[in-house]
Amino acid sequence: MEASLLKKNQSIELTIEDLTHDGSGVGKIDGYPLFIPNTLPGEKVTAKIIKLNKNYGFARMETIESVSADRVEPPCAVYSKCGGCSLQHLSYDGQLAFKRNQVEETMKRIGKLNVDVPKTLGMENPWRYRNKSQVPVGFVNGKLTAGFYQKRSHAIIDMSTCLIHNEQGDFAVQKTREILAKYGTEPYDEKTGKGDIRHIMTRFAHTTGQLMLVLVTTKERMPFKNEIVQDLVEQLELTSIVQNINPHKTNVIFGDRTKTLWGKDIIEDTIHGIRFAISARSFYQVNPLQTEVLYQQAIDAAELTGEETVIDAYCGIGSISLCLAKKAKHVYGVEIVDQAIQDARANAELNELTNTTFETGKAEEVIPAWYKAGIEADVLVVDPPRKGCDEKLLETILAMKPKKVVYVSCNPGTLARDMKILTDGGYVAKKVQPVDMFPMTTHIEAVTVLHLN
Repeated sequence: MEASLLKKNQSIELTIEDLTHDGSGVGKIDGYPLFIPNTLPGEKVTAKIIKLNKNYGFARMETIESVSADRVEPPCAVYSKCGGCSLQHLSYDGQLAFKRNQVEETMKRIGKLNVDVPKTLGMENPWRYRNKSQVPVGFVNGKLTAGFYQKRSHAIIDMSTCLIHNEQGDFAVQKTREILAKYGTEPYDEKTGKGDIRHIMTRFAHTTGQLMLVLVTTKERMPFKNEIVQDLVEQLELTSIVQNINPHKTNVIFGDRTKTLWGKDIIEDTIHGIRFAISARSFYQVNPLQTEVLYQQAIDAAELTGEETVIDAYCGIGSISLCLAKKAKHVYGVEIVDQAIQDARANAELNELTNTTFETGKAEEVIPAWYKAGIEADVLVVDPPRKGCDEKLLETILAMKPKKVVYVSCNPGTLARDMKILTDGGYVAKKVQPVDMFPMTTHIEAVTVLHLN
């Protein structure tokens, strides 16, 4: 069939050739690509066209005529509706292979780099891994519920469990939902801006078993607040109950004010033997088991002997910095969020690490200032947000010439782009190691080390 003859609502038969970065299958009609969710490479499917653009279109899978050997039955009852997971229909081995291929193809296409990409480091059990949940509260069929948003919408799905959340946090969300409903608590309405409760959040410390519950409310006063807290304490094994107040008409989850209603202000967890104090709003990796794997890759890549000066750009609460500080002469960390820097300093003190310096500011501004002041890194670690490293920071790295740059990435595209700039500037990379931090989703983390040539 010619692509020019395709029409909206038309049913067509085609073979899926590949997966996109967001996990949709891709099939082609006369060279014209159609993106079809919930399909896998090698499958012959019948799909209904729902949208046609000039260079590509979208279709919805109706039937599978030929099923991939990698297809599995998603165990989640709301998988087809929920926007949280996108790869439950693909076997876990298939997911790991997909993520490796994504990294390898991105290195070639964007970075023009011929590097070794080993098998993705995955989990023994890829379920119940998240130590943090942020669940919106709303009305469904006239009753209060807590669940995730449907795909491409802000309609809440009434769900009894989430299979990628840890059991303790999952149970706490459901109990909290019941208790809020018991007292007639009114959920926040995005359209009107009215209501009392916006989100239920849990944070679970994997190594200590401590559990924090956070209620995000529209105002400090909430009907039956004391009774709700009492019921939560009696029915759940909690370390802390915290209230965050967000009065603004916004999709942003947290407001500026946070107060402890019961128990401790923080919970405590450990990574590689380093203790971390975690508050309601601290940035902390959500998959504790794979964080150990990811950070071990970074530690091994740094090859520290105890004589090195290390700079950690985008240091957050100091999670990588403090793991490296055990093996380095001195570690300098920079982060734009001041609260994270305060947390990093507190965590250094908690672990009695005196060979660290943390400063608030933009990495691309603070690190050049350090360089001018005579602070030069033997090893520079970057763990940037999805947008990758700032251009000024890359220029500073090329001027400073640290022996090694350890790059921890959550976006293969910007990793490849930045690696191209660094390799053009005299660095050499031999391999990029993918790590699966988020099973059942398309998100990929990767670690590489670039050596000064």
